[in-house]
Amino acid sequence: MKRVFAHVFALASPLFAATAAFADEGGVSFWLPGTYGSLAAVPGTPGLNFTTFNYNDFASVDKNAYVVRMGAIQAGLASRTNEQFISPSYVFGTPVLGGTAALGVTTAVGKNLTSVGATLAEANGRMLSGNESDSVIGMGDMSPTATLSWAQGANNFMTYLTGNIPVGIYNSWQLAAIGLGHAAIDAGGGYTFYDPATGHEFSAVVGATYNFFNPATQYKNGIDGHLDWGASQFLTKNFQIGAVGYLYRQLSGDTGSGAKLGAFESRVAGIGPQVGVNFPVAGLQGYANLKGYTEFDARDRPSGWNVWFTITLSPTGLPTAPSAKN
Repeated sequence: MKRVFAHVFALASPLFAATAAFADEGGVSFWLPGTYGSLAAVPGTPGLNFTTFNYNDFASVDKNAYVVRMGAIQAGLASRTNEQFISPSYVFGTPVLGGTAALGVTTAVGKNLTSVGATLAEANGRMLSGNESDSVIGMGDMSPTATLSWAQGANNFMTYLTGNIPVGIYNSWQLAAIGLGHAAIDAGGGYTFYDPATGHEFSAVVGATYNFFNPATQYKNGIDGHLDWGASQFLTKNFQIGAVGYLYRQLSGDTGSGAKLGAFESRVAGIGPQVGVNFPVAGLQGYANLKGYTEFDARDRPSGWNVWFTITLSPTGLPTAPSAKN
């Protein structure tokens, strides 16, 4: 987001040349809100599991949302992202601390298109305007993940540790990017109530992200907090409908010499419907989930809508619930 303002300032007027921010971190988080959903804490099936999901997102910022002194600047932004995430994992059959342990890694390939326009009203009444767009196609960063889950009847508990390895397509001078350009570590825990007899299900996962310094932009994101939740009803043994949502908020401000726009603490919330189905395929247990979110209460962050389509394949034999995030 702040990368956009650097380009906007350059487009709008030389008056901002001395203070144009190179920062590009604000409004773009390591944690993708909605990563976890229904049945998130249910232990997976021992063996090799495979999850892939398509993430389609459109987000924008109203052109009247930002005003800068020394005159006024109106900035509008639109970003369209389509990424295919790939997430293999291995679930261990031997208990660890009485629970089920799993290790996995997630990466993505996709496209991001970002455009920005600006109109500057200078103090002398002169109007300047400009537009710029940028797109990129390529690989994203890598995120290793470790989870530990416990099942006690209808109650399921989970803890996780994940992080970001910045190996994806990234250039601090471009508007569009697939990677973040900095490392991060994220940890949290979750709970799922799932009663196969009644079909009732509710899940919630809460966590926090610590972001490392980005040397390319001299910028460091603040600590982020997030909550993902899902609620559903299994109408049959293999078919569910319900709702999903998330809350995301920075808990501390951005810092570094590149943080020219200040703390820039972002937040956003989202809610929407979901549908899921279990199915057998080639001797494996399959699970497909379609969910979508519309966002609201956004601050210092583009907002819009996003849709996820997830397919999970796991060995047969244990719960009908999916063995990975959905």
